[in-house]
Amino acid sequence: MWLRATRRLRLPTRFIQTFRRTMNPPTHEPATSGTNGRDTEQDAPPEAALMPGETVVREGRAAILFPNANEVFYNPVQEFNRDLTCAVITEFARETLAQKGVRVVVPGERERVVVCVSENKESTDGQVVKDEEEDGLASISVGEQCQQGLRILEGLAASGLRSVRFALEVPGIRSITANDFSARAASLIARNANFNKVSHLLQASQRDASMLMYESRGRKERYDVIDLDPYGSPSPFLDAAVQAVGDGGLLCITCTDMAVMAGNSGETCYSKYGSVSIKAKFCHEMALRIILHSLDQRAAVYQRYIEPLLSVSVDFYIRVFIKVHTGQATVKNSASMKYSAATGPPVQENCQHCGQKHQLGGPIWAEQLHDVPFVQKVLSAVSSNPTRFGTSKRIEGVLSMVTEELQDVPLYYTLDHLSSTVHCNTPSMLQFRSALLHAGHRVSLSHACKNAVKTDAPSRVMWDLVRCWEKINPVKRERLSETSPAFHILSTEPLLQACFDLREDANPQSRRRHLTRFQENPQANWGPKARAKAGGGLSSGLEDRRKRFQNKRKLQITDSAQLKNFPCKKFRKGTCTHGEECCFSHELEQPGTEEKVD
Repeated sequence: MWLRATRRLRLPTRFIQTFRRTMNPPTHEPATSGTNGRDTEQDAPPEAALMPGETVVREGRAAILFPNANEVFYNPVQEFNRDLTCAVITEFARETLAQKGVRVVVPGERERVVVCVSENKESTDGQVVKDEEEDGLASISVGEQCQQGLRILEGLAASGLRSVRFALEVPGIRSITANDFSARAASLIARNANFNKVSHLLQASQRDASMLMYESRGRKERYDVIDLDPYGSPSPFLDAAVQAVGDGGLLCITCTDMAVMAGNSGETCYSKYGSVSIKAKFCHEMALRIILHSLDQRAAVYQRYIEPLLSVSVDFYIRVFIKVHTGQATVKNSASMKYSAATGPPVQENCQHCGQKHQLGGPIWAEQLHDVPFVQKVLSAVSSNPTRFGTSKRIEGVLSMVTEELQDVPLYYTLDHLSSTVHCNTPSMLQFRSALLHAGHRVSLSHACKNAVKTDAPSRVMWDLVRCWEKINPVKRERLSETSPAFHILSTEPLLQACFDLREDANPQSRRRHLTRFQENPQANWGPKARAKAGGGLSSGLEDRRKRFQNKRKLQITDSAQLKNFPCKKFRKGTCTHGEECCFSHELEQPGTEEKVD
């Protein structure tokens, strides 16, 4: 049985003081104009509503009670995750209920528009196209119970903040189950439901998340939406989740174990997700494809398959939104497009460009990461109602980049890595994109990495462009080792004559419009917080350990002369080219001089 400690929220003092002044429960009425999508301040609730030491956190339209602010944490960076989830589930509810003759009404949404930012669409900057009106449908508003609506499960709810926001901000809901294994968390969820007056929609549950989902595998008991946002890896819950979601239902999965999925521990990644991760520049998109492959593999066991709607890598986590369908014939296509064994491309032992050995990773999801028409609908809803979410500008920027990505090209290059491989200056992004377009290839950016180059050009063309750029910005080749990748790459003459003249279509529309695509870190040590203890409270000293050990030696060496005490690894392999000038020791240990240990 899988157990989970309750996640708790720690508030900075400035947040506590602010929220104590505005701790009124939200109403179900839409926010008036000029309030930036937030409820206007009302009289604070009576003191009897709060227990000693409690405080209130406001996010979106929700006001959440938290006990003893000195022991819990609240991470405001995850507001983007929760805002995006509300936007996606709202659009999913709109599509699902429209088939049942029900129209959802979102506060502040006056006119439905479709915003076209993809370069593949014939549109101009800022052009909008009105969507078809939904006439003759029954309407359902936020906060109203819909008997034909969605049944939502939040398996690891902690304080219930996410579920309360669903009840207050997503229309077309039949019921919400906010579950947590901790009795204290389940009690807090129930209090927060009452405090926000959504008890008619939200029910607290104290169960093991996996067992709760396993018991909901029947066709009539399955949920329409399941949201899993665990601390670390979601792998223990995936098998139950793909069974407990209805046919055509929505799974929302968060992974915060990025060290494992980004290649720091390939064997651990294989044990959890069935894929070997690679430590490469494209690791963040590969992490998305690893979790999608894992979900598809587990669903296939039960004759089910997945349809990714949106897959994003942001901040310190990845988030995927997928539909799960049932169909034996489609399941067979997960291995090959025809019912026979798939074949792989023939490659030599060493890379033909750099002379180094190949690295083997995967298997990974090779199909599209997003459903672009669905993403455009979410983007349209957010753009037409910018006061609905506190992170609307960032959602618009990220989703705009998603619609611009090449959907049929897995992974990407990074511009700085291409240049650093041959030790030359880095061209501007517009210059390199223009060169690819001049060569007749497609190219796009990636939301997962600021310097990413996603293109259908083969690797031979990419290195030819680098060689041509090096001829314009030459490097000192006499300093290159004959065994180095740079020497092998630059020793070959390019077959392609690159043109780096700027093209107008090399600058994507999201960049022209100066959308918020990659925001700066909002504060120091803003990543994932400490894991909760089983008995309550947080692990101690986490921030201190991060400051001491992140990307640093445990024992700092300030004098370079001390490096002579360490053996040179390249000298042992016979590849060191520095000779006596090497800062490490070239003295080999004599056999029999090792210290004897009893």
